[in-house]
Amino acid sequence: MGDEPLLQKARIQEDIESDKGIGVNDSDGDGPVTLILLFTTFTTLCGTFSYGTAAGFTSPAQTGIMAGLNLSLAEFSFFGAVLTIGGLLGAAMSGKLADIFGRRGALGVSNSFCMAGWLMIAFSQATWSLDIGRLFLGVAAGVVSYVVPVYIVEIAPKKVRGTFSAINSLVMCGSVAVTYLLGSIISWQKLALISTVPCVFEFVGLFFIPESPRWLSRNGRVKESEVALQRLRGNNTDITKEAAEIKKYMEYLQEFKEDGFLDLFNPRYSRVITVGIGLLVLQQLGGLSGYTFYLSSIFKKSGFPNNVGVMISSVVQSVTSVLGIVIIDKYGRRSLLTVATVMMCLGSLITGLSFLFQSYGLLEHYTPISTFMGVLIFLTSITIGIGGIPWVMISEMTPINIKGSAGTLCNLTSWSSNWFVSYTFNFLFQWSSSGVFFIYTIISGVGILFVIKMVPETRGRSLEEIQAAITR
Repeated sequence: MGDEPLLQKARIQEDIESDKGIGVNDSDGDGPVTLILLFTTFTTLCGTFSYGTAAGFTSPAQTGIMAGLNLSLAEFSFFGAVLTIGGLLGAAMSGKLADIFGRRGALGVSNSFCMAGWLMIAFSQATWSLDIGRLFLGVAAGVVSYVVPVYIVEIAPKKVRGTFSAINSLVMCGSVAVTYLLGSIISWQKLALISTVPCVFEFVGLFFIPESPRWLSRNGRVKESEVALQRLRGNNTDITKEAAEIKKYMEYLQEFKEDGFLDLFNPRYSRVITVGIGLLVLQQLGGLSGYTFYLSSIFKKSGFPNNVGVMISSVVQSVTSVLGIVIIDKYGRRSLLTVATVMMCLGSLITGLSFLFQSYGLLEHYTPISTFMGVLIFLTSITIGIGGIPWVMISEMTPINIKGSAGTLCNLTSWSSNWFVSYTFNFLFQWSSSGVFFIYTIISGVGILFVIKMVPETRGRSLEEIQAAITR
């Protein structure tokens, strides 16, 4: 009896690979890009846009908030950091919210926190309401950072799944840039009010978009799942094979009840969890938050004009985000991650060497430009791969019966690592302006080996095919 689930799984995997009965070859089980799919993706990405505005808000608003509410630097620093605390709270409940209320329901919860947070900040007359508003924004961001990539992966046709997922990174970069721009010409109160606009769009859109067909099927709502899938693929598309594949894999998953946190350590899920946690640790401990949160400090220390550096970096990130969208479904996740991790390592090495030479009075005239080049190489690695692909792959690899618990674990790992890097960067930078980047270089170097040895390729495969293969 104990071997029956394994034998059934082997038969399902054989069916998937040979395309017998559930049709998952490249030309079947897929569909066109429909208007409802685009509208659903747009509505979902409104949450990401709000996350980006929250992340970018403190930089242009600092002077106005400190003067207007008479805050000390320590009080404003706490206001900025409380976003991460909220992010940890949101991360802790993100998986369960998505499992219990569905992907659409979880987005509704995060949107409510986001709207409340912005309104509290916009009308704040005291420090406590400012901080609570920022905490609410963090909770929303913690939920969104998990639910958005999962939802997009579960609704997009496999031929464009990577492209649709990569748009998430572009929206994040774009929202930060827009916040910088608007914040330089309007007051912080008006900026907070304008930041509620994406929340309004998302609130309205959630009434019209379908729930994830895979979540519906997992919860026994097969007919609703087929209706949602038909809406997403269009009335003229034959969804029989894709629906059958989803249904068959969900029937297999019914044999297992591993919904608890401890069940993530079942050997069958070891590679999924190892790859997911490993990529997120690499992403954060490789220096992501250090570069993005303290970019101005890096440029100032090197002697490169701060305003020029930030402006050019924003443009480069936007352009390379578009490039990432174009190439992710052409060259695959694993290939892009390998290239991105090499660039990540190279960028930190160049930046570290620039500050090392500066500390010894060598090649000082070249320090500003070499540091600038190192930063640009690192930021490019983020936008073309290491920033967004880890979440795409986690969403693709994780079976839906453990997706909630796994999502919570991965999200907590990401936000905890984010906090650790953002908290320690200034201390490390003060200790050794070159040493902190050499630490990031070593971590990225180990990451190259990790990607090459452990990360599977998921391009062009259905979610059920990926999950059946990786959890053998």
